Amino acid sequence: MQYDFVAIGDITTDAFIKLKDAEELMDHGVRELCVRFGDKVPYESVTEIRAVGNAANAAVSAHRIGLSSAFVTWIGDDENGAHCLETLRTQGVADEYVTKENGKKTNYHYVLMYGPERTILIKHESYDYHLPVFAEPPKYLYFSSISETAKDFHHEVAAYCAAHPETKLVFQPGTFQIKLGAEELKDIYAVTAIFFCNKEEAQTILKSTEEDVKKLMESLRALGPKIVVVTDGPKGSNILDDDGAWHVPMYPDPAPPVSRTGAGDATASTTVAFIELGLPSREALLRGVINAASVVQGVGAQTKLMSRDEIEQWYANRPADFNATPLD
Repeated sequence: MQYDFVAIGDITTDAFIKLKDAEELMDHGVRELCVRFGDKVPYESVTEIRAVGNAANAAVSAHRIGLSSAFVTWIGDDENGAHCLETLRTQGVADEYVTKENGKKTNYHYVLMYGPERTILIKHESYDYHLPVFAEPPKYLYFSSISETAKDFHHEVAAYCAAHPETKLVFQPGTFQIKLGAEELKDIYAVTAIFFCNKEEAQTILKSTEEDVKKLMESLRALGPKIVVVTDGPKGSNILDDDGAWHVPMYPDPAPPVSRTGAGDATASTTVAFIELGLPSREALLRGVINAASVVQGVGAQTKLMSRDEIEQWYANRPADFNATPLD
């Protein structure tokens, strides 16, 4: 079959550790999480969330909105991997492109929660990264966070998309991919249809100190992407396409956020899904921001992902000023 949406990236289990005895500092010019060194630090709770990660979250999101969704990922032959695979299946995501590697571990990350913010301790295991043979080219390939050992794999993805222009590449770079910058991954950027990152990530990718979001988007679009989305925290999200540059505000939180993990994945994947369903990109981004507002109300990136009908209900009840406006 031809899938609407095939996500590519690492899968993990996230252990959410809710801290109770910590503080936030700004002593070194950046926000820092501080706990006492060499001490026993109490915590409130720990919650394990299986089968998550940028691409996994996107695959689940697309399925809930109504697209046929599959996931290209790699797991080890351990109990954690078995649990992740079973969870993926229960979320309705096709697993035919999941590769189990003998003698390898499955990714396991620790999420330190302090208030609604989180600091994630990550370690990507090394796998034999390769693209599967697709019976039919997918409508969308959604490529996101992956191990630093997968550098050459990026060129394989780029070559596939160049050879199959009917497949639209969505690129939401993870930590390692952002650090590589634009030059190392120029073939990926050249074939990208839709690109997502936040403002700070855009500056890192471009090696720029530019503060103007519109100029950052223009520079990113010059690398190849047809549609560029740059989010800017509480200031909202921004999109650039053939129709110009647009700003979308944050959707008002219905309650104080519980955890911001997965908000960016919800924004990106939902936007792509609604573009596939026929909406103009700025209208699709409005729905993406709405799904992100729901996600931050729960622990884990997938817990509060909404269906298409639920998103449209929130949109119908939106505040009067929740609209896309031209960005000067």
